[in-house]
Amino acid sequence: MTQQKQIDQIATAIREKIEQDVYKEKEKLPTDFELSRTFNVKRSIVQRAFHKLEEEGLIIDKYGVGRFVRSRPMLTTGIEKLSSVSSMIREAGMEPGTIYADVSAVAVEELDDEIFSLFTREDEEPIVVLKRIRTADGEPVVYCIEYALEKDLSMDATGVETDSLYEAIETNSGIPIDCAIAEIVPIGYHEEASSILRCGVDIPLLALIQRHYNENGEMVLHSTNYFRADKFRFQVVRKRQL
Repeated sequence: MTQQKQIDQIATAIREKIEQDVYKEKEKLPTDFELSRTFNVKRSIVQRAFHKLEEEGLIIDKYGVGRFVRSRPMLTTGIEKLSSVSSMIREAGMEPGTIYADVSAVAVEELDDEIFSLFTREDEEPIVVLKRIRTADGEPVVYCIEYALEKDLSMDATGVETDSLYEAIETNSGIPIDCAIAEIVPIGYHEEASSILRCGVDIPLLALIQRHYNENGEMVLHSTNYFRADKFRFQVVRKRQL
């Protein structure tokens, strides 16, 4: 048997055990030495099989500690469609929930210049800042920091204490949200978000930064959503233009 066939055979055997939950999420895998004896091959063959599985995203190598099974994302979603975090969680077959970390109306001078300058606003009109923890079946998975004009998102319970800010803003303003400009930024560790989402330094985050516009072309919501990268995976469908 060629070396490549040995590598593929070992990678397949480990992959199947991961898929069958013989090797469970976050579980430490057998060492190179142990598997080389199991399969009666050189350690270098096992190492190359492990490297193949790392490239597939199934395992992670923690230097000096060992190799572990990666957590499987609970949700894989496309971002072409503009939908709420609640909708994403429901589509994964789980129940969304919300924990409010902070809700406040702040003066413009307290905000980042880049953010408040994007809003079309009256003089001294306050901006509502929401910090929310979104849960899936009770587990914290997304930390949201959101900004909206107070006229579009009232501070009473019916305004901010809702799972869908889209619906609240559209109800208050009477103008549907039409589109959003989105940017995805990988973050290794974020002091505030990582702590709230119970992530160690080994669990990265994906920051989805969005500017939401209504049908009149006015920005009505600015959001930064920090997703646990081990729980969410985003994909984009790209079509060829002929």
